[in-house]
Amino acid sequence: MNYVFISPHFPHNFQRFATGLKQAGVNVFGIASEPYDLLEKDLRDSLTEYYRVNDMENYDEMLRAVAYLTYKHGKMDRIESHNEYWLESDARLRTDFNVFGFKNEDMAYVKHKSSMKEKFQEIGLKVARGRVIGDYEDALGLCREYGYPVCIKPDSGVGAADTHKINSEWDLQHFYHVKNPNESYILEEFIDGQIVTYDGLTDASGNILFDATLVYDKAVLEIVADNADMYYYVDRHMPEDLREAGAKLVKAFHLQERFFHFEFFRLPDGSLVALEANLRPPGGHTLDMWNWANDVDLYAAYGNLVGNGHFNVTMRRPYYCCYVSRKGVHPYLFSHEDVMERYGNNVVLFEEMPGIFAAVMGDFGYVVRAAEYEELMDIIRMISITN
Repeated sequence: MNYVFISPHFPHNFQRFATGLKQAGVNVFGIASEPYDLLEKDLRDSLTEYYRVNDMENYDEMLRAVAYLTYKHGKMDRIESHNEYWLESDARLRTDFNVFGFKNEDMAYVKHKSSMKEKFQEIGLKVARGRVIGDYEDALGLCREYGYPVCIKPDSGVGAADTHKINSEWDLQHFYHVKNPNESYILEEFIDGQIVTYDGLTDASGNILFDATLVYDKAVLEIVADNADMYYYVDRHMPEDLREAGAKLVKAFHLQERFFHFEFFRLPDGSLVALEANLRPPGGHTLDMWNWANDVDLYAAYGNLVGNGHFNVTMRRPYYCCYVSRKGVHPYLFSHEDVMERYGNNVVLFEEMPGIFAAVMGDFGYVVRAAEYEELMDIIRMISITN
């Protein structure tokens, strides 16, 4: 089997997909703009061949790269980046080379929040009121209908980039002065709820091989606006209403041999509101957190699934696993040394975060695990409490 891995070096932990695929006997071909000598040795050793382009945004270069690899090695069976930024490029290449997976015609509901909302409603899920907006007067009319605050974000966007909480007409005027004129935006009523997710992986027939759920203590918009620290954790327990809603979405989006990350609001009354569909692995260390929460290797399991059609791990959920951030601007009560002295056996990773991620993920991040919820909360409090 021939597998084209787009941008195999980024994010850093996704390099392990290449290792897992190679172990399963798959020929892995990397395409990116990174110089070959700067790739880490483990990644270089996992690649059958690497094709460097000057600019990954230049589709003609990407097309020529896949064409060259096809001419030299035969038909490519998969083209994948696992990265939201390259979803449309992945689909365009799959379309042009007739490769298994999402094609151009699938991109509307994969990338556009307005189309996702339609898909949610088709299967009976509750959604926030909202739609794509036009000029200022159009947006103002919706604000008056819904009441402040409202949320405005790109209809096709990556993560929480360019997302705005609008609390007043002045905020709306400011948004129209600074917004990207080439971008289409969607305005939605503001939902006050806890963000929870339904995540997992399907096989080539669309069967769910494992599922998981994440619980977030606050929304990304709040983290950035307040320069707050944050945490989110892999829950050991899956609420049945979340599993039922998530399974419907997996079927509605026709997910085949694909990771998924569906976001919901859990309202104070216990009901769910569908927020967003991310048809790729969740970012950050979430894949690693699934591994640590279950003592498995999902990178190798994915490689075995693609290469041999078998998923050979069992997710028993013996641990909660949590990412907890710290920001340098806050005076924390306990030092890093204090945390490690008390809970060092629970800390599976501590790292300084790259600047591009720090606004959301903090300047420093801990990944911790615990078998009991009470212990997990104790660890979070010790890391997060300030003077």
